[in-house]
Amino acid sequence: MRRGDTRAGTIGRVEALASGAVERHASGRLTIATAGPGFTDFTAAVAAFVRGSGIRDGLVTVFCRHTSASLTIQENADPDVQTDLMTALDGFAPRNAGYVHGAEGPDDMPAHIRTLVTDSALTIPLVDGTLALGTWQGIYLIEHRDRPHRREIVLSALGA
Repeated sequence: MRRGDTRAGTIGRVEALASGAVERHASGRLTIATAGPGFTDFTAAVAAFVRGSGIRDGLVTVFCRHTSASLTIQENADPDVQTDLMTALDGFAPRNAGYVHGAEGPDDMPAHIRTLVTDSALTIPLVDGTLALGTWQGIYLIEHRDRPHRREIVLSALGA
């Protein structure tokens, strides 16, 4: 695109949503029991934590305390998205691919690789006491191991 071309790429001004001192902090721990590989939507639990914190505007951090499970923000309307994402992760880091690390089984190293390319922590803005997620976005734990696990998530909210 040439300089001065306004057909695409126009960026509007930032709309101020809130401003002020940080006045509150809240932290908590959440345990999620997984059934094996797949996505667990826990958006409602994070939203409830935020409501209970009394924080109206700020940030919430969601942190997964594991190296073989991870977090993502993804579409929450069509479960086919989750199926396709798991298929893509399976292709990216297949089991039984001859990894050196395998002390905990053939799903161990692929789980670490999948966590490497997803997230162990998410930060979500809070606006008027709610998560500033898009219409079709949800917060998910992704279990990368073949058997059920209990995964610990640490939540921290900061704001006013």
